[in-house]
Amino acid sequence: MEYKDYYQSLGVEKTASADDIKKAYRKLVRKYHPDVSKHADSDSKTKEINEAYGVLGDAEKRTAYDELGSGRHAGQPFQPPPEWASAFGGGGNSDYFSDLFANVGRRSRAGGPGGPGGGYQARGEDIHATIAVDLVDLYHGATRTITLRVPQRDSVGRVVTSEKSIEVKIPKGVLPGQQLRLAGQGHPGIGGGSSGDLFLEIGLKPDQRYRVDGSHVYETVPVAPWEAALGASIAVPTPSGDVEVTVPAGSQTGRKLRLKGRGIPARLPGDLYLVLEVVLPPADNDKARALYETMARELAFNPRARTGA
Repeated sequence: MEYKDYYQSLGVEKTASADDIKKAYRKLVRKYHPDVSKHADSDSKTKEINEAYGVLGDAEKRTAYDELGSGRHAGQPFQPPPEWASAFGGGGNSDYFSDLFANVGRRSRAGGPGGPGGGYQARGEDIHATIAVDLVDLYHGATRTITLRVPQRDSVGRVVTSEKSIEVKIPKGVLPGQQLRLAGQGHPGIGGGSSGDLFLEIGLKPDQRYRVDGSHVYETVPVAPWEAALGASIAVPTPSGDVEVTVPAGSQTGRKLRLKGRGIPARLPGDLYLVLEVVLPPADNDKARALYETMARELAFNPRARTGA
């Protein structure tokens, strides 16, 4: 079966108030009434309008419809969840969707799945979002406050958005792309049903010093030409603290120094790779230019020799 967009049938937005829905319904009923309409499909159109208003004109049915149809579009293949069929006795025929909501009203008055007199109940939708953190947060853990905009219904049934602040604990060793589940922090349920969950995907804030591959971290470390050529012991700031490393003599740009186990402290800790980058001092004064000129004269060095140039 296909999903029916009742809002589209009445020509109103999903944020329309109850009064707006009623006005749109009355206007369309007059337009397509068989006694006055010249439209060839007035009968089927009238049936469609009545079916749509039968759901959207009832606050409880509208809430259930919005919950079930979230994110769907008219004409999409649609299969109601098993719990709906078992709860309301639905089948697979074309009238099931409208019959289902008619049953919602009857069940809510007689006592539905939520217990006698309890009305229809449904779990709230989950929320999926992304939180961007610094690399150091993955090493040590952190607490962050995020603000989400969530839909709610006001006293007249209109859908409005409100801000919701949540404190999130970033556990030590979580990896980019992993999700944190915050139970009960999703959309509220219907008729007293439980709230959905909030799923936060971990993202990294951009930092040109680092590249992350799984639990391994690659850090660019600038070194002076003499440190690379002669070798040196240098201090390097890393996400887990400063370390003292030895630059081997004769190092070139791109050489990697591996620090085992100093990557992200996940269940299987990664490694930290220090990627050397030889940085030339600028020839921006007489003394610096003289030194470069001396090297040019006295060093038999051709960086393109390997290419045959």
